[in-house]
Parts: sequence; structure tokens; C-alpha cells
Amino acid sequence: MAELEKLNMYINGEWVEPASGEYFETFNPFTGQPWALVARGGKEDADLAVEAAKAALESPEWAGLNATQRGHLLRRLGDLATKNAERLGALEVKDNGKLIAEMGLQCQYLAQWYHYFGGLADKIEGAVLPIDKPNTFTYTCQEPLGVCAMITPWNSPLLLLAWKLAPAVAAGNTVVVKPSEFTSASTLEFANLVEEAGFPKGVFNVVTGFGKEAGEPLVVHPDVAKVAFTGGALSGTHVYQQAAAGLKKVSLELGGKSPNIVFDDCNMENAVKGAISGIFAATGQTCIAGSRLLVQESIHDEFVDKLVKFAKTAKMGDPMQVDTQVGPVTTMPQYEKILSYMEVAREDGAECLMGGGKAKRPECGDGWFVEPTVFVGVNNNMRIAQEEVFGPVLSVIPFKDDDEAIAIANDVIYGLASGVWTGDIRRAIEIPKRIKSGTVWVNTYRAVSFVAPFGGYKQSGLGRESGQQAIQEYLQTKTVWISTATETPNPFVLS
Repeated sequence: MAELEKLNMYINGEWVEPASGEYFETFNPFTGQPWALVARGGKEDADLAVEAAKAALESPEWAGLNATQRGHLLRRLGDLATKNAERLGALEVKDNGKLIAEMGLQCQYLAQWYHYFGGLADKIEGAVLPIDKPNTFTYTCQEPLGVCAMITPWNSPLLLLAWKLAPAVAAGNTVVVKPSEFTSASTLEFANLVEEAGFPKGVFNVVTGFGKEAGEPLVVHPDVAKVAFTGGALSGTHVYQQAAAGLKKVSLELGGKSPNIVFDDCNMENAVKGAISGIFAATGQTCIAGSRLLVQESIHDEFVDKLVKFAKTAKMGDPMQVDTQVGPVTTMPQYEKILSYMEVAREDGAECLMGGGKAKRPECGDGWFVEPTVFVGVNNNMRIAQEEVFGPVLSVIPFKDDDEAIAIANDVIYGLASGVWTGDIRRAIEIPKRIKSGTVWVNTYRAVSFVAPFGGYKQSGLGRESGQQAIQEYLQTKTVWISTATETPNPFVLS
């Protein structure tokens, strides 16, 4: 077996070996085999990266740039992302097993975040206040928070990094990224593009390793002003608690148990495709997965029959093949988790109509594949309907009318996304008002854009990514008072 390539950390514009000297394997989910060694960073490495980011924040090379100049750098980075999209996409597939058909498009599209926030950088304005005090000129300005720590997930590493990095840098912050230990390679490769774009040393740093060893030191570091995290609810809660001790700003994009609601007046063919997109695309490994399919009773059996027939045509296999539709699960722990939830569903009384276990098709080889799975006879009290599986496992739940659909949809701790399928304009307008989630798609599903804010209600998170609102997550407001009075008033009285 050939010696595995070692992937080092990127700190202060240099490729740095871990202080521990230790590395860990990263695996190709399609083959189940390791393909590279990733630096196992720890507190010493995290401290070094924060130190570099703090120094860059105050350096003339970065602090001396105006907003327009920062925008130029971001747009240049976006151009480089587009130029290298094919290579970045292939690298992500190798590391996380998602389809090249999707990851290739993602890596092309992520450039738009850098272009958008590059253009927005010099559009952030303060205000002159019509103050009620005589002989006083008062204004506000927006300033960067400082060093921002970003902890990103394994399912869409570069796209979800762009959601954080672009607004943070546009606002003038510096960054330390801790990518998932399962998918570090593409973020490290992206560091080369940041350097090529001309960003000063220390503005962008990457520390690789495990959450407890490399992520936690970033979250609790006194010189980190903001933590942006995407991942599971339990990990996100832990990050929130740790960051609270330092009164850090936090944004959290966490889990979901999204309802995809199908009314009997829908275009059934489109709704079937929407249901499949919601749960089987990306092998269900997405926080916005429409894992609860709510179908009106009058069309329940017909709809499920059409859905199962369509889903059974899905082609599984090598994610690097453009015609593959369902790829492997990204990590072994997640693979085992998905299989365990299938057993939980059966124990709770759900009926499995298709799938329900490991994929043993020849085209799946030795990879971590599970069959696309549909459970019926599910009620919303079952664990399979309440807990995030993060895999291609669909729970079908019947409902009678609008009120029951809304009651079921909102009866979870999450509120990230939802779908509504209807031909009734009244429902298209009124139902989204009643759903408690940060995104509601009507007659579509799984659509995102750099101009549209994204984030959750309830335990699906805090803050918003994308859109103009996102840059405010990385800014703080300063108020400046200038007295033009010729004489200072009574110093013992609040003026």
C-alpha cells in the first residue's frame, strides 16, 4: 500500500505541522479506505492560529484596507473558486462521498457568496443621528468583531464555509476555521486559493483535528470574539454554553426534522419529486432534509405508491459518476447511526415499505451505503419522527386537514425548514405563516441562495447566514458623540 499524503494546517500563511506530531486518517466513503493523513491539531495549534489572526486584525496589511479593497479581494477569491470548482468538487467527493453531480455544482455556486459579499463590503453604512441634545454631533459606525472561529460540518464543507467566511471577511474580521475531522481536505486546499487571491497572512487560518482537542480551545479562547458553528444540536448546545462564559457572539446552524407537507390539491408528480429531493438527495445527509413527509389522507396511499415506485429507480454507486443518484454515507459512525434508527423505527411499530438496511448491491462495493428507506404507519410521537437521523430515511405521516398538518409540523423541537405542496393560492400564502421554521418552500424544496437569509427557529439554531442580514452577524455598532459646545455643563449631572 502506498504511503498516504500528509495534510498540514494553514496558519499565518504557512503550512504547519501539528505541535503533537500526530496525524489521523481520512477515509473515502465509497471505498471505505483511507486516502490521506490529516494533522491532529490541539490547543497549542489553536492558540497559534488565534495569535496569527489577532495580529493580522491589527496589521496595516489588513486593518489598513478599506471596505472596497476587501471587496476586491473577495471577488478575486470568488473568481478563483470558479476556476478551480471542478477540482474542489472532486476533492470533496473523495472525502465525503456526496455526488459529483451535486458537489461540482456546489463548488461552482459557492463563488457567488464571495462575489455577493465582496459587493456588499462597502455598502455597510453608519448613520448620523438626529440627536435631541444641543451643540452635539452624533453618529454611528459599523466595526468588525475581531477574530472569528468557524467550525464547519462534513456534509458540504466549502459551501457552508462560504456562508460564514464571505460575510466575516467582508466586515473586516479575521478567521480561524476548524473543519470537520472527517472532511478537512477541501478546506485546506481552499487555503491555497485564499493565498493566491492576495489576502494578507493571518487573515485566514485552518486548524484541523477533533472537536475536543482543536475546536474547544478556539471556542473558549479569550481573543476569539465570535463563534460560528454548523453541526448537530448536542454539539451546538455545548459550543453555546462554552462561548457564553466569555460573552462571545455565537451563530448556530443546527439540526432539523423538517416537515414536507403534501395537500390533496397538489401537482402529484411534482410533489413526489419534491419529497424524494427532500430526503434521498445528498443521501439524506443535510440539515434541511424533509425527513417527515406529511400526506393528506385522501391521497395518502396513491402518493406513497408513486413515491416508492420512483424511489426504487434511484441509481446507487460511485459518487464520481455523474449519473449516480444516491451515494454512500460520509462517515462510519453516521452509517451505524442510520442503521440503528431503522431498528428503532421497527421496534416502535413503523412499517418499512422499501429499503430498511445496508445496501448490498454490487455497484456499492465496500462503501458505506444504506438503502433509501420509506416507513409508513408513523405517528409523530415515534423517535423516528422526532429525532434527526441524517440519512435517507423517510417517515410518512398522514393528516386530515390544514389544522392537523400544522399541529404535526410544529410538534418537534426543531424549526429549520419545511415544504408545502399545494395548488391552492390561499394555502400557499396562509400555511407558511403558521409553520414555525426559518425557511418554508412552497412547491419546491432544497433551494438556497446567497441573497436569501437562512437559519432556524427553536433548537435549530441562532442567527442567519446569507443575505444582507448575514453581515450584521459579524459587525458591532459604535456610537460617537462630538460636542460643539463652547462650555462644558455641570459635571455632576447626566447631560
